[in-house]
Amino acid sequence: MRAIIVEKFGGPEVLKFQYLPDLKPAPDQVLVRVHAAGVNPVDGYIRSGNYFRLPSLPYTPGMDGAGLVEAVGAQVRGYRRGQRVYLSGSLTGTHAELCLCLPTQIHPLPPQMPFEEGACLGIPYATANYALFHRASPRRGQTVLIHGATGGVGLAALQLAKRAGLKVIATGGSEAGRLLLKNQGADLVFDHHQPGYHQAILESTKNLGVDVILEMLANVNLGRDLPMVAQGGCVIVVGCRGPVQIQPRDLMMKEADIRGAMILHASSGVVARVHSDMLSGLTDGSIKPVVRAVFELERAQEAATLQALPGACGKVVMVTAPVSGGGGS
Repeated sequence: MRAIIVEKFGGPEVLKFQYLPDLKPAPDQVLVRVHAAGVNPVDGYIRSGNYFRLPSLPYTPGMDGAGLVEAVGAQVRGYRRGQRVYLSGSLTGTHAELCLCLPTQIHPLPPQMPFEEGACLGIPYATANYALFHRASPRRGQTVLIHGATGGVGLAALQLAKRAGLKVIATGGSEAGRLLLKNQGADLVFDHHQPGYHQAILESTKNLGVDVILEMLANVNLGRDLPMVAQGGCVIVVGCRGPVQIQPRDLMMKEADIRGAMILHASSGVVARVHSDMLSGLTDGSIKPVVRAVFELERAQEAATLQALPGACGKVVMVTAPVSGGGGS
């Protein structure tokens, strides 16, 4: 099978394309033929060696994917060969033609959804759902600020928040990104590179503040977030790349909270509810992933480089079959 291998931690240049022996499932495993695989920020953190839990070298990266069930272990029930599925984690890495999964890591993919879109679901949408509805639990009609909303998790959160009847304020750092947010249904969109934008957001709430803030880059923005929080509100930290200083009085005066969200730490029961809720959104069409670019598997280094650049407008995806037209877009 064709696969990406990491033999040492480092930048995108350590991603190597190789041919490996095909995999076979153990009795409690499912073998999936991956048609498309997502590229997430967490993949880059792990590959660079800057993550709290690192795999043994060498390894195949990737947590998201979509494809067809290739084979089912003798002890597994409920799955059949040829079934369309999306993956939220795997045992062997999704950046390969084949990967082994536990039954809890695979979920039905509706027939109308392309594999490239299915590869955007596992980590981004599960993270957004978990952060919004299990760590924050806003009430219908409340306001959520998605700070840095143009990436995979941010766009997922926007769609899920609108589906739940929340007012959405979103920020983006590029004109193209802000246009995308408007087209995705954000009620208000701000440029987070514009001086004074945080005051403009506060004023848009008549200075009452935002009930929930989903923060994608806490090391840069957390100190600015706290004065924007409503009384009794919260900031949910989804992403962070370093330390940050805050003014605790901003929390004290609002009796507000800062909470972390990491779907990989959620209980199995919560994860099951997250994906059950997602299935209803996939069925009614309210969940529609935005694919930024598609690369062939052999171009994993280019895919990882693009994913790490600022100004995201959706999710970067790799496919195991050749892309018509020649690769990345």
